[in-house]
Amino acid sequence: MSDTVIRVEGIGKRYRVGQRQSYLALRDVLAGAFRRNGKRKPMDFIWAVRDVSFEVKQGEVVGLIGRNGAGKSTLLKLLARITRPTVGRAELHGRIGSLLEVGTGFHPELTGRENIFLSGAILGMSKAEILRKFDEIVAFSEVERFIDTPLKHYSSGMGMRLAFAVAAHLEPEILLVDEVLSVGDASFQKKCLGKMQEVSRAGRTILFVSHNLHAVSSLCSRCMLLETGRVVINGATEKATSIYHAQSAQTIWGKSDLRSAPRTGTGKAKFTCIAIQPVGSDGSPSEVAYTGCDLGIELTIEACEIISGANVSVILWDRSGYRLCDINIWKKDKLLELSPGGTARIRFRLHELLLRPGSYVIGLWIGRERVDAIDYIEQAGSIDIAPNPEDNKSPMEFSGPYLCRYDENVSILPPVETAGNVHFQVSDAKP
Repeated sequence: MSDTVIRVEGIGKRYRVGQRQSYLALRDVLAGAFRRNGKRKPMDFIWAVRDVSFEVKQGEVVGLIGRNGAGKSTLLKLLARITRPTVGRAELHGRIGSLLEVGTGFHPELTGRENIFLSGAILGMSKAEILRKFDEIVAFSEVERFIDTPLKHYSSGMGMRLAFAVAAHLEPEILLVDEVLSVGDASFQKKCLGKMQEVSRAGRTILFVSHNLHAVSSLCSRCMLLETGRVVINGATEKATSIYHAQSAQTIWGKSDLRSAPRTGTGKAKFTCIAIQPVGSDGSPSEVAYTGCDLGIELTIEACEIISGANVSVILWDRSGYRLCDINIWKKDKLLELSPGGTARIRFRLHELLLRPGSYVIGLWIGRERVDAIDYIEQAGSIDIAPNPEDNKSPMEFSGPYLCRYDENVSILPPVETAGNVHFQVSDAKP
């Protein structure tokens, strides 16, 4: 008997592009037909997934990565039989569990306890199975004190934690996972990742969609990179993630507009521009960034709603998606306050970059308490670090994130620029 549990052959999904119309009476349809004089407007279609073929063996954990709109979620919905393919076929052998949308079936008027039973039933769990796992689900979610409180009184993070706890305790042979490890705070995300690793060690087959490349690298032995609905890479995870980073993050020096950058968050405020300038040892601007130089990063942020007590971070990743450095205004005892229509300019100065020669990705984040993401651009751009021209020596290798020295300067501009700009500056250079 073959150990192939998922076989996909030339599968594709096509959607019609257009606006949804309200219902029309028969006389309106006939009148419209006469006005067009028999001419029909050609239909516009788009292929969300096109000509995708692959196989997955029992016990494999396969990652699906790609930009927003690449077709990852659509492919999982085709495999979960949520939507029918336009062409092609897919065979799945075994009980299927789908973690495609955390919180499916949750109702705000029901208590946490009632929502566990409701969501579990929708996800395919029997009542006996839910009862057997109830205490484990509640303990995992860490909302024991509020389990009999209506969900409408939960914070968004608490609701998502409870929803993931229910979904994570399914026991299928095949698990389809779509971007569910982004719930809760950092410690809970680590717990979620540990749960997924536990599932993979149990010998279950997993298809895992995520923009968190560190999680993909930790879980997946193989990875598929999708572009415009097609699989362009199907191979080792390290190779696929490296190519994805190289394609997604463009090297930036000078100013770069971020208004159309792929992002997540509430949208109450957005990064609109980033400017990067390497600085030499003598303090003058440099044409290249090199090991040991300073790096100036200037961000422009515009607010759509009131922003109070928000932190702003710049994150440096290596090409495999490993977080190397995180600098932010909170570490300098400052938080961002903005009125609707207000603009902030934040300037960071990183001192003596301890980065080996190579390419690195810059991520940007605005949020509160490391939970509520207001705006998050995982790949705002990339920078290339050259060897130090003075001694051509590479620094020591680091086993994890390092503490860099940096200064920070925040300028708050009112919605209508006047001479009375509020300005504050922090220049403490300690780590």
